[in-house]
Amino acid sequence: MENVEISDAILVRRYIDGSELALSKLINRHQHRIYSFIFSKVYNRDIAEDIFQDTFIKVINTLKRGKYNEEGKFLPWVMRIAHNLVIDHFRRNKRMPKFDNSGDFNIFSVLSDDDLNAEKQIIKDQIENDVKELIKELPEDQLEVLVMRIYKDMSFKEISERTGVSINTALGRMRYALINLRKIIEKHNLVLTN
Repeated sequence: MENVEISDAILVRRYIDGSELALSKLINRHQHRIYSFIFSKVYNRDIAEDIFQDTFIKVINTLKRGKYNEEGKFLPWVMRIAHNLVIDHFRRNKRMPKFDNSGDFNIFSVLSDDDLNAEKQIIKDQIENDVKELIKELPEDQLEVLVMRIYKDMSFKEISERTGVSINTALGRMRYALINLRKIIEKHNLVLTN
């Protein structure tokens, strides 16, 4: 038995030909990466596990129907399915992703996906417009730091130099801006997806 790792393409072919073991090898090989991706969007273990399971149900159904077009791109294909199921989850629940309470709230994580089709681009633009309206309710000093960081992509060092405050103060303002933004979203009971 050679030690060369069997490629995804061969495992897919074996599964289609009836080998359940080939499927479990594929899942084991990629589960950490796929689960981590889903969790990074939903920040909830139960939801992430549900979406992970749904992803592989979809994968299995597609493979069994013979609809999978093998081009050696198994993982990107599965990631795309997972990504679409994450979007569906947010649409169904008509709300932003849940974030943990560690203070690492990042409303912009949902805005940073380049692989958007036209419909999702419209939703993304709508979210960005809603956010631009919301941030106007922030105190001036927090708004200034948030705009420099998110929209102008400035480092905290550059923000510190531009505003004349210490880097720690700039970081603190950014943190309070995000905390306040979460409160503003809750106050407006705002739906940030279509």
